[in-house]
Amino acid sequence: MHDLVIRGGRIVDGSGAAAFTGDVAVDGGVITAAGGKAGPAHREIDADGLLVTPGFVDIHTHYDGQVTWDPYLAPSGWNGVTTVVMGNCGVGFAPAAPDRHDWLIGLMEGVEDIPGTALAEGIDWAWESFPEYLDALDAKDLALDVGTQVPHGAVRAYVMGERGARNETATDADIAAMADIVEQALKAGALGFSSSRTMLHRSVDGEPVPGTFAGHDELIGIGRACGRAGHGVFEIASDFGIGGMEGRFNEDVIWMRDLSRETGLPVSFILAQSPLSKDEWRRIATWAEEAVDGGARLMLQTGIRPPGLLLGFESSLHPFMGHPAYMAVADRPLAERVKHLSNPAVRETLLSEESTLKGEFTSFVFSHFQGMFPLGDPPDYEPGPDRSIAAMAERDGRVPKELLLDMMLGRDGRELIYFPLLNYADGDFAAIEQMMNHPLSLISLSDGGAHCGLICDASAPTYMLTHWVRDRSRGPRLSLETAIRKQSHDTARAYGMHDRGLIAPGMKADLNVIDFDRLSLGPPRMVNDLPAGGRRLLQDVDGYQATIVGGETTYWEGKPTGAMPGTLVRGPQRAPA
Repeated sequence: MHDLVIRGGRIVDGSGAAAFTGDVAVDGGVITAAGGKAGPAHREIDADGLLVTPGFVDIHTHYDGQVTWDPYLAPSGWNGVTTVVMGNCGVGFAPAAPDRHDWLIGLMEGVEDIPGTALAEGIDWAWESFPEYLDALDAKDLALDVGTQVPHGAVRAYVMGERGARNETATDADIAAMADIVEQALKAGALGFSSSRTMLHRSVDGEPVPGTFAGHDELIGIGRACGRAGHGVFEIASDFGIGGMEGRFNEDVIWMRDLSRETGLPVSFILAQSPLSKDEWRRIATWAEEAVDGGARLMLQTGIRPPGLLLGFESSLHPFMGHPAYMAVADRPLAERVKHLSNPAVRETLLSEESTLKGEFTSFVFSHFQGMFPLGDPPDYEPGPDRSIAAMAERDGRVPKELLLDMMLGRDGRELIYFPLLNYADGDFAAIEQMMNHPLSLISLSDGGAHCGLICDASAPTYMLTHWVRDRSRGPRLSLETAIRKQSHDTARAYGMHDRGLIAPGMKADLNVIDFDRLSLGPPRMVNDLPAGGRRLLQDVDGYQATIVGGETTYWEGKPTGAMPGTLVRGPQRAPA
């Protein structure tokens, strides 16, 4: 008698092999049979007409704070994710000196747009060192598995104090102390180390995150510590040449190559298409290929849709911020703002004004109407140029700013305008398609738990299936088997988790049962459900019949069951014999 049998589903096993129909049996939290006809079971799920896939492994999240109060790690758990890896981009909450808590919160708030008040109220700070942080996570009830990385920013601030926070050059003693912390963290169970090299990442006070300008001696010294620990991905959030940084990036690829060759460790960095140089990513990919040909292990983190700003009256940023007529009511409830802005006299004043926010980035976003699109319901993340605010206004003989205001006032002021920030220089997903199919690519960048008021991309696993496999009309699609492999088997292997991501006997029973025809995503919506009433964008999903972690059903028809089989992933996980 099996513990669980999923009967008669179309099994996409995560290997990339062709789908097949049969049963999946589970006993003791592991898969014991895949295909054919299984015997009786204590629990059965009828999967006739449904997909059965491995649980998805999301390797680029920022749940470092949320994990201390939310066992479900929503919204990732809604999207079939059964394992997350957090601590990306060099930011996190361990190690944490007692007098640096507020500073670490400010760092995360600035880089990842997570409300500082929510972090301050939600985090219990039951640790100082990184091993103590792992122990605190290990003691929590979780609905899915959690892996961690050691963040450079926290390590630098812990060792160097204000010198580290200000990005001063590390001494040999500083580097040795940081290396020791990282080595001990990996030996305690961290899956890797992360750092940021991008000027886009700044703390809440506007300063670049610690480590942005770290010398190669510092990075190599920390990398050697990972080598001594015997495992770990070295993850880098990179600038991919934006703002004249291409020369430095080429140098970075060289030290990444040298570090990987010396230690044997994989180095992973973000690859994206810059709107300033749409073909630059190809040169960076070529440098990575050359490094791999020279014996390095480099991986290119690629997203499956553009990191898109969602501009609306509830968002952290929108084009009418800084307009005096808007700022006069900016603190009022949404309904009052909508009523006020709909007044013809106020509207005329608002449209005649310019924003007082004059930063280079905000000025570009606020005025680049060719790059603004109505998101719609269902959301359209690959709109054609004819769908831009500029194009629509030209067809209608209207001023773009006026049309933008009308759209933003739609749905009682909750309408969202989509602004693809990266990976959309060609006006379609052609570059993303090529990046995803690159032999060194690694599906990443969902940013689950982050960018709460401006970006909502944790639905990436579901979008992969709906858009790239089923619905895309503006270019080639991916096969179902390839899409599943890329976000289960491949992501798990990249972080040394060889016990999951595949439906085969002996593998961990992390599974999804999916109604593929019904699978859908709603428009993002703003809610205030974080600690201290903090806000975040969430996106509803439909079509998951069941999500299973370690043989226990954690979600049924999209609703949590209350089961808490999740665990902390401590270090690499061996494949079954």
